[in-house]
Amino acid sequence: MLKIIRATAQDVPIIAPLFDAYRVFYKQESDMETAHNFLKLRLSNEQSIILIAFWAGEAVGFTQLYTTYSSVSLQPFYILNDLFVKPESRGKGIGESLLTETKKVCKSSQFKGLALETAVDNPAQVLYEKLGWKKDAGYFHYFWTNTDLDL
Repeated sequence: MLKIIRATAQDVPIIAPLFDAYRVFYKQESDMETAHNFLKLRLSNEQSIILIAFWAGEAVGFTQLYTTYSSVSLQPFYILNDLFVKPESRGKGIGESLLTETKKVCKSSQFKGLALETAVDNPAQVLYEKLGWKKDAGYFHYFWTNTDLDL
């Protein structure tokens, strides 16, 4: 019943509605055209890996990975930047299956591991920890915002 595939640029029309819903979940304005263009660029330029989950033939979730590198360990790793399952499809193990597939991608690439960050109140933390992700208590994460962007 569940099928997970690695997306190509041709799959953008399937992923874009999920990606837009994910962004709306994080309090962004819905913008299908920009979502479509963003995903098209990422996949066409091989800048991310997107896995799509299908339940009974319907696209119901996705995850997106970006490559980065550790200067300390001298190894590449993935940032699991996005994980989303449609609200009506939750509770079926789809998120867990997507996370399991990301581990397979990481292992097949011979990468160091997978990093993710999430909101402190995100209930998915239970799932992450169940699947072996460790909460990093030894580091703070900082972010500088470029206020000079022309948007």
